Amino acid sequence: MKFATRLIHGSHSIDPATGALSIPVSQTSTFAQKSVDHFGKYDYSRSGNPTREALEEAVASLEGGSHAYAFGSGMAAISSTLMLFAPGDHLVVCEDVYGGAFRAMTKLFSQWGLKVTFVDATDLDAIEDAIIPATKAIYLETPSNPLLKITDLRGAARIAKDRGLLTIVDSTFMTPYLQRPLELGCDIVLHSGTKFLNGHSDVVCGFAVVNDEKLAHRIRFVQNAFGAILGPQDCWLTLRGLKTLKIRMEESQRSAVRIAEWLSVNPKVKRVLYPGLKSHPGYETHRSQTSGPGAVLSFELEDYPLTKKVLEGVELSAFAVSLGGVESIISYPARMSHAAMPSSERTARGISDTLVRFSVGLEDADDLIADFARLLT
Repeated sequence: MKFATRLIHGSHSIDPATGALSIPVSQTSTFAQKSVDHFGKYDYSRSGNPTREALEEAVASLEGGSHAYAFGSGMAAISSTLMLFAPGDHLVVCEDVYGGAFRAMTKLFSQWGLKVTFVDATDLDAIEDAIIPATKAIYLETPSNPLLKITDLRGAARIAKDRGLLTIVDSTFMTPYLQRPLELGCDIVLHSGTKFLNGHSDVVCGFAVVNDEKLAHRIRFVQNAFGAILGPQDCWLTLRGLKTLKIRMEESQRSAVRIAEWLSVNPKVKRVLYPGLKSHPGYETHRSQTSGPGAVLSFELEDYPLTKKVLEGVELSAFAVSLGGVESIISYPARMSHAAMPSSERTARGISDTLVRFSVGLEDADDLIADFARLLT
């Protein structure tokens, strides 16, 4: 069964009790039991809920995994996954990691002794050189947020496996439609489902997906113990949004290619960061491990006044935090996604005060280009 068909007719596509084409919302906190000795499949919704289970099984299937776990946000998924590690453990992390993950690693988990080393993950030698005896995992984003850097996932996974480490990949920008890291040898895939998986800017959610029973058991334990679960109503909304993932990604990606090409020849744009452009240094690596460049790009403008003019002047894109909605969203990493990262750290990574991130929605590409043209001519 191909991807588009699995989106519609995968697990739990029809309610077995009623034949309904929409899985019911099990809006309950608890479940009655008939026996002291033998509890039913569900007992308390933190530990398991039929609507959440349907969503988790759908995401696991699409990602090529055995188990997926739904959390109340992308950061809940990231933080719960970081709870797999113990004080004194060390992670090698891509240097331009999402600002929320940077904050959690350097301000929260550092308090109980988790250590991290940030490296340019486009360089496999840099990853290898950063590994020390205490290293337990390599944490990656590809494409990275917001610089759209590309890591060779097969190569990184080989390094990790040779040393008995886990490979964790935040694949939010790609979704399982375009990239499936588990199939490339990685161990844990993370998603901010708030973005393209749900796709309608009306749910905050996150996922961790694995294809190993022992690892699944460990994450399941953290999910139940820590309790940062996704509620049934939001699970249902995400299931609904998931059904249109392929068609949304294809249309947004098609427009993103056109917009990136237009921006790349505009004299007021210093550089465009998008793996769909042949000029991108990770172009070939990205093509080898995905089926498309995605719908997110970043670009750097010639000065701050122009940057402010664009951010505040666009009419067809929302100037907002987040990405992956049906509407185009333009963001300012320095004060949004990476505001938690000190200015000196941002500068060292190339996240400048003139960098703009653009998530392409479902508007007509000609209209989006015309909207930018007003401000960039």
